[in-house]
Amino acid sequence: MERVKAAVAQIRSRGGRAGRVRLSQLEAALVISVQAGLAAALAWAIGHDLLDNPAPVFAPSAAVGTIVAALGQRAHRTIELLLGVGLGIATTDLLLSVLGTGFWQTGFVVGCAVLATLVLFGRSGAAVGQAGGTAVLLATLTPAQNDLEWPRIVEALVGGAVGLVVVALLVPLNPMRILDRDAAPIYQRLAGQLREVAGALTTGDQQRAVRALDLLRDMGPALDRMHQALSGAEEVVSLAPARWLRRQDVERFARASRQVERVIEHSRGVARRSAMALQYRERIPPALSTSVGRLADAVELLRREHRAGRPTERTRQAVRDAVYQAGRARGQGVDEFGDAVVTQLRTAASDLLRAIGSDATSANDEVRTAVQDGEASVHRSG
Repeated sequence: MERVKAAVAQIRSRGGRAGRVRLSQLEAALVISVQAGLAAALAWAIGHDLLDNPAPVFAPSAAVGTIVAALGQRAHRTIELLLGVGLGIATTDLLLSVLGTGFWQTGFVVGCAVLATLVLFGRSGAAVGQAGGTAVLLATLTPAQNDLEWPRIVEALVGGAVGLVVVALLVPLNPMRILDRDAAPIYQRLAGQLREVAGALTTGDQQRAVRALDLLRDMGPALDRMHQALSGAEEVVSLAPARWLRRQDVERFARASRQVERVIEHSRGVARRSAMALQYRERIPPALSTSVGRLADAVELLRREHRAGRPTERTRQAVRDAVYQAGRARGQGVDEFGDAVVTQLRTAASDLLRAIGSDATSANDEVRTAVQDGEASVHRSG
C-alpha cells in the first residue's frame, strides 16, 4: 500500500508539472498570436493610409514574419527580410532586362535569386524566402504593372519595423516567464535524478543509479531549448523599455545557467560513481545518500529563488548541508568509488555556489570548510 500511495503521489506530481508547462506554453502562444495580429493590422493600415497602397500585402507579411521568428532572432530576422527583398530585386531587374519575360525566364530568374542568396547568406530561411518571393512577384507582374521595386522595399521595411515595435513596446513578453518555461524541465530532471541516485544509495539498487545516469545524459535537447529561451529573454530586455528593469534578473539567470550545465556534468559523475560503488558492493554511509539528496534540494531552491527574484540564502544553506554531509560520509569511511562520489559532489556544490554569485575562490573555500566540518563532526562523536 505504501508503494501504491507513493506511485499515485508521483503520478499526480508529474501530471501537475505537465499541466503547468502546457499552461505556460499556451500563454506564450496567445501572446505571440496577439502580437502577430496587431502587427499585421498596423502594417496594413500604414501601407494603405500612409503609403497610399490599395492592397498592401507585403507590409503585413513582413510584420508577421518578424513576429513568428524564433525568440532571440527577431531583429536578425527583420534584417534578413530586407536583405532578401533587396537581393531579389537586384537579381530580377538585372536578368529581366537582358532575357525578357516568359515562363522559362521566370524559372531562371527565381533560381538565380535563390542561388545568390544561399551563396551570400547560407541557409537563412527568411532571406531565401524573401528573395525567391520577390523574384516571382517581379517576374510575373512586371509586364502588367511597372515600378514594383520601390513599394516592395518600403513595405518590407515598414512591416519589419512594425513587428519590432509591437514586440518591444506594445505587447512585450515577460522574459522571466520565457526562461522559467524552458529551464523548469532541466531543473526538475536534474533534481529528480539526483534524488533517484540518493534512493539507489539508500536501497543498494545499482540499476536505479544507472537509469538516473542515462536520463542525465539525455538532456541535450532541453539545454538547447534553454539556450534559445535565454537568447529570447536577452532580446526582450534589450528592445522593450518596459522590461529593462528585468535586465539584471536575466543576466543573473544567464550566469546561473552556465554553472548549472557544469552541475549536470558533475551530477552524471555522481551517478556513474554511485553505480560503480554499488556494483562493487562498497560500504555506503547513510550520510552519502543524504548529501546527494540535499544537493537535489539546492538545485530546486536555486530555480525557485531566481524565478522569484529573491536572495539565494536558502540555496546556499542547502549547498553547505550537502557538502557537510559529504564530509561526514568521508569521515564515516568510504571506499574508492564512494570517495569519488564525494569529490564530484564537492565540485558540483562549488559550481552551484558560483551560480548564485560567489567567485570561484570563495566558493571552493566555502565547500572545503563545510567538508572539513563534516569530517571533524564524525571524529568528535567517535
